[in-house]
Amino acid sequence: MRRLARLKLGKSAHSIDEVNRLAMKKMILIAFLLAFYASTSCPQEQPRQLVVHAGHCLVVKGFLPSSRAKILSFGYFLDEKSYPGDKVLYVVNFASPTRSNGLVFAIFLTRDGDHQVFNIQNKASFVLSKEDVHGVSFVDPPLGGTWTQGRLASAIDQIEEQPRLAIPVRDFLAVDASSSCESYTDPQPKRSDR
Repeated sequence: MRRLARLKLGKSAHSIDEVNRLAMKKMILIAFLLAFYASTSCPQEQPRQLVVHAGHCLVVKGFLPSSRAKILSFGYFLDEKSYPGDKVLYVVNFASPTRSNGLVFAIFLTRDGDHQVFNIQNKASFVLSKEDVHGVSFVDPPLGGTWTQGRLASAIDQIEEQPRLAIPVRDFLAVDASSSCESYTDPQPKRSDR
């Protein structure tokens, strides 16, 4: 009888351990799902939508060349390290889906209340080149010299590692009230002489 009681107690202790392990697994799964849900429900834009907003600004500010193409080929890289406290979206507009040349833009992202501000700060025309030190040859160099060329070349290199986005031109024509566009070519306010 005692032996039977010990077996039942042992089995019961084993069952309690099993229940505790299952409960722990469930809690970990719930915590993971909550963290995943929180990260996807935050007001972060999805990459394609971010590029569409940037492309809209490039069209509005006259940076994209006119084309008869109905779909444009883009790549992007979001840099949150090179400029402490700033986010820079590097966007490449490839000449075509299969070409290794195009235009690269450096767009600073900031918030102004509920608005996402896309501030276009640099532009360059490039061709991928194995002969160049950075793997990129600038046909029309960016403003800012060697350091800027290195940053743009590095961004292009990272963009080349990712799949390209095919975006219909019509997507750039829609106005989004939650974003605004600025550019280094915008007229600057005049200083008043004192």
